[in-house]
Amino acid sequence: MLSLLKNPTFRHLLAAQVVALIGTGLATVALGLLAWKLAGEAAGAVMGTALAIKMVAYVILSPFMAALAERLPRRAFLVGLDLIRAGVIAFLPFVDQVWQVYLLIFLLQAASAGFTPAFQAVIPDVVSGEEDYTRALSLLRLAEDLEQVASPLLAAALLSLVSFPVLFAGTVAGFLASAALVVTARLPTRAKVGVGGFWADATKGIRIYALTPRLRGLMAMEAAVAAAGAMVYVNTVVLVQARLGLGQEAVALAFAGFGAGSMAAAVSLPRLLDRVADRSAMIGGAALMVAGVGMVPLVESLGGLLALWAVIGFGFALTQTPIGRIINRSAHEADRGAVFAAQFALSHACWLVTYPLAGWVGAGAGLSAAALTLAGVGALGLVAAFRLWPSEAGFGQPHAHPDLPPDHPHLLEHGATHAHAVIIDDLHRHWPRAG
Repeated sequence: MLSLLKNPTFRHLLAAQVVALIGTGLATVALGLLAWKLAGEAAGAVMGTALAIKMVAYVILSPFMAALAERLPRRAFLVGLDLIRAGVIAFLPFVDQVWQVYLLIFLLQAASAGFTPAFQAVIPDVVSGEEDYTRALSLLRLAEDLEQVASPLLAAALLSLVSFPVLFAGTVAGFLASAALVVTARLPTRAKVGVGGFWADATKGIRIYALTPRLRGLMAMEAAVAAAGAMVYVNTVVLVQARLGLGQEAVALAFAGFGAGSMAAAVSLPRLLDRVADRSAMIGGAALMVAGVGMVPLVESLGGLLALWAVIGFGFALTQTPIGRIINRSAHEADRGAVFAAQFALSHACWLVTYPLAGWVGAGAGLSAAALTLAGVGALGLVAAFRLWPSEAGFGQPHAHPDLPPDHPHLLEHGATHAHAVIIDDLHRHWPRAG
């Protein structure tokens, strides 16, 4: 994997991702502690609502931000959004009302709704070939995993010296450093896209997503991801401080346990995906997460919580890392940014349900009830993924194009009735039916 670092553009983008993630990780810990300061044992409900607002921004805005990104220079778009995110975070240490947290979270995530899909869409243009792209995805996943370990440990060290609002300064520094690294990266020219209306461009990715079986299954599987992630991100602070009676440093360590499990999966994935189909690996990861969340009521110690969070983290990475490969196979280069944005929006629609569910059920009925409810949601998503994403969906079905003239280049290349790897486009407006 490390041979990819010889690619200077990828190296700069990876470094930008690392510093931004470390800053974001510090903000995750600080935000949980800020919620505890403002709301006490109702912190889970505050976090659930704040993160639901984040998901609203992602779901509603990311397709429109993708259409905007197609009309602006890549570098300027990414750098501008990093600067906006740094500016918003700078205000968080000064809030003293819950509604102020909600407003700033919305502004922050509106910028992230544009940045993240645009960043993801750049990587396949920078790294060519599926083998190298898989390694790039694993490195990016590993960066996220290392952040899950390093940021909480860094936060724990800082919290022994300073109060938690100082952590937000680290987030600002991370976004500023990310902007500087993107400025120095030589980004490839974007593939030319057809001139279309803004609304058509904004909905293009969702149309491709909805018509592709493997992507529909992927969305269902995101229910398991969102259920497990919501339990971890929303209720860790309450599990540690209210149920286990431990302090702020233990909250940071619990998040680190989740990151350690995810990191272990990321390291093993390049070899694993050489032998196991993406669908099988992802379903296995989703099943691990569902089982892990269902065991939360049994947790009685910090050690038990760390072990369980590591198992859930392993399943999380196993399910999330191959997503880029699947999108890459499901969209032409010119449509890739739109499909990444659709994945971003539709997957986070699941989080929009599970974040408030985790917070509100946890605050109203207890953490055990929240865990069992979320495990049920994840199990339903796993069953739906089996049905929506059949194992043969990645292969071409025999089909014809009666609307095309006999001398059309597509028919001359493949024949009148043919089979090939199908991508939804102007020639293939619907997925061929089996048989």
